[in-house]
Amino acid sequence: MIKRFFIILFSIAVFSMPASAQTNSSREDLQKQEQTLRKELDELNQLLEQTKKNKKNSLGQLEAIRSKINKRKSLINGIAKQVKILDDAIYNNQLDVQKLKKDLDTLKSRYQKSIVFAYKSRSGYEYLNFLFSANSFNDAVKRITYLKSYRQNREAQANAIDLSQNDLNAKINILGANKKDRLKTLEVQHEQLKVLVVDQKEQDKIVNQLKSKEQEITAQVRQKEAQRKKMQSALLTIIRRETLEAERKEKERLAKLKASNDASKITAKNNSDESNSLKTTSKNSKVGNVEGGLTSTTDNRPYSALETTEEGREASILFENNKGNLPWPVDRGNVYIHFGVENIPGTKLNRKSDGIELALPKGSSVKSVANGVVKYIGDINGDLTVFIQHGKYFSTYTHLSSITVSKDQEVRAGTLLGKSGINLDGEGALLFMINNEKGTFFDPESWLKNRR
Repeated sequence: MIKRFFIILFSIAVFSMPASAQTNSSREDLQKQEQTLRKELDELNQLLEQTKKNKKNSLGQLEAIRSKINKRKSLINGIAKQVKILDDAIYNNQLDVQKLKKDLDTLKSRYQKSIVFAYKSRSGYEYLNFLFSANSFNDAVKRITYLKSYRQNREAQANAIDLSQNDLNAKINILGANKKDRLKTLEVQHEQLKVLVVDQKEQDKIVNQLKSKEQEITAQVRQKEAQRKKMQSALLTIIRRETLEAERKEKERLAKLKASNDASKITAKNNSDESNSLKTTSKNSKVGNVEGGLTSTTDNRPYSALETTEEGREASILFENNKGNLPWPVDRGNVYIHFGVENIPGTKLNRKSDGIELALPKGSSVKSVANGVVKYIGDINGDLTVFIQHGKYFSTYTHLSSITVSKDQEVRAGTLLGKSGINLDGEGALLFMINNEKGTFFDPESWLKNRR
């Protein structure tokens, strides 16, 4: 009986524990994401109001409202996940309450039986009769010990009933709080859905405006495409220059190695020692690998002239290893033009971007995303630009209003490069790009860490 009692008591202790830390952690993470999204939505609202003042910037308005809609959908999805977590918590807590009630009823039933037994055995006669009926003195001592432990067990049962009742009440309170929290969260979700409908109607309105301004929009798209190509051409020119310089230095290094080896061969030839001749043969074999042409300095990596030095190779590897975890170039700002080709709603026009464009207040601090060397600072087609090398990779920061670094300066992740400026539409923005030595551009959002 005592053993069963402790088994029940242990089960009550287990079920009275709070919901798993993982569930709480998941909800907290979602709430943090919600706060971040709300902050980004506030920034996009400010951007949209600003672009509305610029009557010619219909594209800017569309980009802002599309970003708002995407953020709003992410917010609603996050709230839906919170509701799912609360539903699971309510279900599990209901099971716990049922289990606690059942165990509490069992404890009360057994306690009631022990009280009835104690009542029937309350007279001294039954007590003495129980003792004197022992077969031996040792048996009598065991009976006294049993009676004492029985009384202690009854007291423990009473305490356990009080504790389990408290745990049950606490679990019921948690369940009630879960249900209230769920209703409140559903109300928030409903409000956001209504705002989403308003945003979508505003987007439809802007798209209809674009349809009536297709000639004007076409001119804007062509202007931005021309700017993109000029920027791309300028960057590729810088990359070719750096690649040629790296190849020149590598050829010089190999030429010096060859000259040094030729001198060693002449010395070895004049030496009649057979063992020295064998060493020379071995050395010639090694030099043949070097003279065979420019090869990769690291096994399993394709050749790159920008990785022929240890520093260049390490910079490339470090940059690659941090893919998906690079810091953002700005502390705030929303991506409203994404990487790649996008169709402009309401038109047959497509727009291409070699990077991401972030909307942010003019004068915001712009920082390097990784360790590297500044290879270019200056104006490219009217845009102040900083171009940084990270081994065989490059990062570009343009639409700047000022620059605080100099050419060939070594920078680290987080180094201030300058302040953000404006784009062609006159809006505060930063264009950020990542590419390699072959001129292949990558989606920066796949390299930067998730802000949420």
